[in-house]
Amino acid sequence: MIEIKNINKSFGENNVLKNISFKFEKGKTNLIIGESGSGKTTLLRILIGLHDIDNGEVLYDGRDFTKLNTKDKRKLRQEIGVLFQRGALYDYMNVEENIMFPLTMFTDQSHEEKLHRVNDCLKRVNLENNNKLSTNELSGGMVKRVSIARAIVMQPKYLLCDEPNSGLDPKTAIIIDNLIQEITLESNITTIVNTHDMNSVMEIGEVIAYINNGEICWSGSKEQLINNNNTQLNDFVFASKLFRRLKKI
Repeated sequence: MIEIKNINKSFGENNVLKNISFKFEKGKTNLIIGESGSGKTTLLRILIGLHDIDNGEVLYDGRDFTKLNTKDKRKLRQEIGVLFQRGALYDYMNVEENIMFPLTMFTDQSHEEKLHRVNDCLKRVNLENNNKLSTNELSGGMVKRVSIARAIVMQPKYLLCDEPNSGLDPKTAIIIDNLIQEITLESNITTIVNTHDMNSVMEIGEVIAYINNGEICWSGSKEQLINNNNTQLNDFVFASKLFRRLKKI
């Protein structure tokens, strides 16, 4: 479980996050939704450790990330898998080398052990035997699947995903959504997905937090989302004709 308590974050005079608290549940896909500029990307960057906070707590199974020394932060980061919005693959490495990179950085495994783990991950994301492909040979969906394989190669306890469906067609987006949810359930990890894609919300949203203007204004399940009474949330969720029709059902 990941828990945030009374998080505040400002950039100069811009107060981006305002005293927010939330629990992200283990073994479930936890979704952060909100408009661009709402603060959800800043929150995810705080969870990853790319931004410091002004005050508050970031607890990974009770361990306050903000209070750890450099050595312990590095150790905790090895338990966190990250799927970046654009994949963030190294273009000078092939598929195998990209996925193996965290193992090379953080473990003393032999090459054979690392390769075995890489192949396991490639099989899990349905890219078996594509080890030697270069990044410019990959489709958008393949980039995301390779990035997922790299994110899980260290067998993380936590998986953080930033807009995993950005730039994908609807069919491929569903495949990525389902893959993230399957991995979450199989490994019983705490997964957080930062998204504004309402199709993803209805596909895999188990625990949902809606951020507006730096505050968590609503939380619940996807079933509760359809019949919520929060005006700001409804303006965001039911902006499309599809979801306005769902509201009437």
